[in-house]
Amino acid sequence: MTTTAPATPSARITQEVTSWPGVTAGPGSRGEFGFRVGRREIGHLHGDRVAHFGFPRAVWRELMDAGRIVRHPIGHDGWGARPIAGPEDEADVIALLRLNYERATRVTPSGRPPRSP
Repeated sequence: MTTTAPATPSARITQEVTSWPGVTAGPGSRGEFGFRVGRREIGHLHGDRVAHFGFPRAVWRELMDAGRIVRHPIGHDGWGARPIAGPEDEADVIALLRLNYERATRVTPSGRPPRSP
């Protein structure tokens, strides 16, 4: 039996991200489709067109300066957006979600995950 990749960017991103231990996904109250580790959101999608992420200010600035994210349309501090226009964008959305996943699953000396932005 041959398996094929999901047909849409959001389906491909979801397939990858939900394969990571502890990640849950589902619709939110504002039409977004979010990814969580426990109670912590690591990012969300708005269909196949854009992903939104929250980052600590220094990380947010670094990603902005590198051109990997743009300002969130609402202008929330620490929140960025990544338009999805092709395979390269899909791959970077997954990498950005992975960055937040790794932050969310890392344990601090106190035994707790790092705080959200």
